[in-house]
Amino acid sequence: MGNGKNERRIMAHFRADIQGSRGPVSRLGGKRTGISGHLRGWHVGAHVYLTHNETTGKDEVQVYRTSGSSGGGRSELVAEFTEGN
Repeated sequence: MGNGKNERRIMAHFRADIQGSRGPVSRLGGKRTGISGHLRGWHVGAHVYLTHNETTGKDEVQVYRTSGSSGGGRSELVAEFTEGN
């Protein structure tokens, strides 16, 4: 595996999947980087963040309601939960 150099493989901790008109795609994130996604309609959207809390050792999720693609910059935390809750 690999190209013979001292390559470092990072294990993904998070996975995001999305389906659109051009088919499904997925992205990976690590414990240090987390992962996020922003889904938007014209006037409403949701931004979801998944992070790993090193202090507790648990994954955390935050969901924000946004103003969508039309802008306005408004963002409101609407849900927050932790692994095991």
